[in-house]
Amino acid sequence: MTGNTGVVQLTSHDALTGLADIVMPKPVSWVPQTWGWWVLAGVLFVAALGLGIYLARRFTANRYRREALKVCAALDARLDREDQRATALAGLAVLLKRTALSAWPRAEVASLFGHAWIDFLRRQSGHAGIDERMARLLDDAEYRPEVLASLSPQDAHACARAVRLWIESHRVPT
Repeated sequence: MTGNTGVVQLTSHDALTGLADIVMPKPVSWVPQTWGWWVLAGVLFVAALGLGIYLARRFTANRYRREALKVCAALDARLDREDQRATALAGLAVLLKRTALSAWPRAEVASLFGHAWIDFLRRQSGHAGIDERMARLLDDAEYRPEVLASLSPQDAHACARAVRLWIESHRVPT
């Protein structure tokens, strides 16, 4: 029996020494192999570039809006003090006009007052924020400061919210 086992051992040993190491394949390349992928990559690059340019222009075009919202917040903070309420409310009316002058041509906005001014504000924002109380404030702000001083803090803050809403929601035609 030992003879047979020896032959088997010799044969398996010879078989094992004749084996070669496992050869690993080359790593798969991430570079596209067909022209279609290159075209898709180009289209995606152009789309991303276009989106970036659009967002940059939009950010720059809305700078006046961000600045107006900061001023509105500062004026809103002054509405609780009775001695500053009238000047803060007058400042809100001025802020609306300055904001509109930043967005539209001066010839279109500068001469507006009274009902024409209020109609303009309502048209540009889809009536957002400009209710009758706000219209009365805008009408009285320039000519009747005693009306501004008589407003309650709640009404004054409601006016500030209306101004903020108009600044956020008005649409400028392109």
